[in-house]
Amino acid sequence: MASVAESNHQTTGASIPSNKSSRFLISDLCALLDSYLPPKQVKKIYKAYLFSASAHEGQTRLTGEPYIYHPLSVAKVLTEMHMDAQTIQAAILHDVIEDTETAKEQVKQEFGEDVAELVDGVSKLTHLEFESKLEAQAENFRKMMLAMVKDVRVIIIKLADRLHNMRTIEVMPEKKRKRIARETLDIYAPIALRLGMHELRVELEALSFKYLWPLRYRVLKDAIRRNNINRDALIQEVEKNICERLEQANIVSRIIGREKNIFSIYRKMQEKRLQFSEVFDVFAFRIIVDDVDTCYRVIGVIHNLYKPVPGKFKDYIAIPKKNAYQSLHTILFGPKGMPIEVQVRSEEMDQVAQSGIAAHWMYKVASNEQNAPHKRTREWLNTVSEMQHRSGSSLEFLESVKVDLYRDEIYVFTPAGDIMELPINSTTIDFAYAVHTDIGNQCVAAKINRRLEPLSTILQNGQTVEIVTSPSGRPNPAWLNFIVTAKARSNIRSFLKNLQKGEAAELGKRLLNQALRSYDKSWQEISSREQSNLLKDLKLDSEEELFIEIGLGDRMAPFVAKHIESLRGSWIKLRRKSESKHPLAIRGTEGMVVKFGKCCHPIPGDPIIGIMTAGKGLVVHHIKCKNTKRKTTSRDKWIHVYWANDISNEFRAEISVRTANEPGVLALVATTISEEGSNIENIVFNEKLGSTTNLTVLLTVKDRVHLARIMRIIKNVPQVYKVKRN
Repeated sequence: MASVAESNHQTTGASIPSNKSSRFLISDLCALLDSYLPPKQVKKIYKAYLFSASAHEGQTRLTGEPYIYHPLSVAKVLTEMHMDAQTIQAAILHDVIEDTETAKEQVKQEFGEDVAELVDGVSKLTHLEFESKLEAQAENFRKMMLAMVKDVRVIIIKLADRLHNMRTIEVMPEKKRKRIARETLDIYAPIALRLGMHELRVELEALSFKYLWPLRYRVLKDAIRRNNINRDALIQEVEKNICERLEQANIVSRIIGREKNIFSIYRKMQEKRLQFSEVFDVFAFRIIVDDVDTCYRVIGVIHNLYKPVPGKFKDYIAIPKKNAYQSLHTILFGPKGMPIEVQVRSEEMDQVAQSGIAAHWMYKVASNEQNAPHKRTREWLNTVSEMQHRSGSSLEFLESVKVDLYRDEIYVFTPAGDIMELPINSTTIDFAYAVHTDIGNQCVAAKINRRLEPLSTILQNGQTVEIVTSPSGRPNPAWLNFIVTAKARSNIRSFLKNLQKGEAAELGKRLLNQALRSYDKSWQEISSREQSNLLKDLKLDSEEELFIEIGLGDRMAPFVAKHIESLRGSWIKLRRKSESKHPLAIRGTEGMVVKFGKCCHPIPGDPIIGIMTAGKGLVVHHIKCKNTKRKTTSRDKWIHVYWANDISNEFRAEISVRTANEPGVLALVATTISEEGSNIENIVFNEKLGSTTNLTVLLTVKDRVHLARIMRIIKNVPQVYKVKRN
């Protein structure tokens, strides 16, 4: 026969191994290894077994069995993937550093540096103390991911380790069982998907589902089993019809009933609020052929057999998924109108689809092909490395990786016609950072299909996107509200942190010089020796660190000035002048380290004063603001400030407007404000009292004169009864 239908159509989800199976012994492992590794390498693996068994001697798992059976089972998972000898050795040794007295140097001495690095990469950080379990998890995750960037085999070992732990998790207390299952579902299953390791990912998801929601798992599994009994005849009919039609076209193929992932069924039911019958009533088949050309021929044949559902054909051969997955997908109207899902791919594509990056070892798939898993994985690892460098903490890094893992793709084009793969709901900013970090940092505008669009525009499949840049462009903190990619988020955060430090350093230097003027000094007049002594006393490495701490409010400039004078030994001769004679000029262009109080919204022309707030910098308030009442109790945090003469920025002000409760009044007030060169940032309806309405309007103005003019003109509107500044 030209086409063969294999009788392994399973729709019960991943097959979960029984915990009661017989123990897997070293002799069993060696028998498997003999099938693809030379005897010399098998001997090295046996040596690793003896070393590990000795190190773990006396240790048992919660199952009651000797601990060595766990690393042996992990090695079995990897042996079934035909992983190399070093990986198998590391799997057998993967817990010796973490759970025994064995040091990394011992492993290195016995088995070489590569094996030692793999074992260390999988080991947790047990010698450090963390403030919380979440921080410990995040830091261990960061360590593992950094090791993975150097050698991807680290994560493959960890996934095999997690798989065996999940297979034997039943003996653990329920609370710990659920925590591990949740971590598996949130982190390790998505990583397996990202690496294209389909079979391993499906089992991890099924096991996590089973232990997180045991009742839902049993109910859904029973429903699938009952449904299969009623559908067997229809499945056989469809397989027979496809086989016959492919034979007539002289196409050699294998037809497999594609497994349904029980967790994906549950997730689809939850996300789309569908009944079980609506989700599961799809017959799924995989057709495997010899080459790419035949894949497209098969699609033509089956579209003639059953009518395709419009808009449901997807070509992942021309445009592979991010994990190098390639296949043609189509949905057809089958017998009695039932939907049939068909995937068509070549043998090599099927190997990659099932095993992902492990296919390189299992099937010797070339790693230099354009869409090979290794190439895609390396691209992802480069992104992970970049996220690590730009993350401020391990928790932020963990968050960034999670965001990167949970995404479906869209495909858009550069003006040159190159395809860019992005998550669903990506914006033009996400696109800009995907092209290059500098493009994102200097982005000022974007064109979608040659038309200017807002930077927050959500991209759609097939659009052509062009980014307009400027050397003076820089990221806006507001971008963090609508971007979705981890790369864009980490780069923007990193840029803003560095920008804030630069602005803080500039402000800190100004504040210190202001304080030193009280002693007729400036920072430049302090000798390098005295500067070094000061930094040593304050335990700082550089003057920039000093300026940043002052600018961020973590250290008060007057105290630093006093410290400098104490080092000079001139306290007796001090001629301290009034601070008010040397106030700090406020221009409104100081950036993120100078903020304006939201409680009083000071604007040029108002009498003002500044408060230094730790970690935030200088906050400027109206002198009559209620928060200035704290001046008497925390005077050391107050800075004398004044408005500079050359101010061109706009500032926020808040006014209350009482109007008639009539249609169109709001539009009339808004138009009046706009005509006076002001933008409305927010309007709140406070209350409606019979025939009147109270509005609170947040608007932008240049100064007190500008605000007074706007308020006067609003008051002239007939429907407005009262206007006042808040």
